[in-house]
This record gives sequence, structure tokens and C-alpha cells, in this order.
Amino acid sequence: MANSTTPKKRLVASFRNLPSELQEAIKQKYPLGFSEAMMRIDKPNGEFFYAVPFETDEINYLVKIDVKIDDRADDDEDKDYYDDDIKGADDLQEAADIGRISGISLEKLIELLTIFYQEED
Repeated sequence: MANSTTPKKRLVASFRNLPSELQEAIKQKYPLGFSEAMMRIDKPNGEFFYAVPFETDEINYLVKIDVKIDDRADDDEDKDYYDDDIKGADDLQEAADIGRISGISLEKLIELLTIFYQEED
């Protein structure tokens, strides 16, 4: 056990490189995940990593956590998913219009469209 006058050793380590016992202790400390405790650490070269603090009697750890960052452009979120370029969108709209005008029930229309698209495959 560290003496109160002796500062604890500080160590930065990757979670995956820690012994399994220490990994389990970290998981027990953060049973709901690391997101609330995670911090971004900026390195002098401009790179960064994410880490969570973890303390034992002898060592204060900064545990690196692998984080997958979604770096896709937000263009996908702005995409119009009801665009007429979607395969068959015009056909479906036309079928819905015909069904509405002809009084065909939605269930029957779905059944007919299912048969139609199965035959195309």
C-alpha cells in the first residue's frame, strides 16, 4: 500500500493491454459503460485519445478506451428517403392511387404488390 507521503505512480495504459483482473475491476467500477466518465486527452502532436480514470492502492491509471468515431458527413441525415429515385417508388405510389380509386383494401393491395415484386426477383 502506498505511503501517504509518497505520491502514487501515474500510468497511462490501454484497456486491452491490462491484466484481465484489472479489466474486470474497471468494468465493475463502470457497470453502465464509460461514456459518463470518459475524457478526451489531446497529445502535443495534435492526436488524441479517450480515457477513463481508475485508481488502485498503488497506481492512478488513465485507461485508454478504444472509441469508434462516426466521421461520416451529415449529408446522409439530410437525405430525402422519400425521393422518387428510390427503386419502385413511382410504382408504389401509382399502385396506392389505383387502389384508393378502385376501393381495393390496403391488405389486398399489399398482397398484390408482394406477389408482383416476388415475381420480378
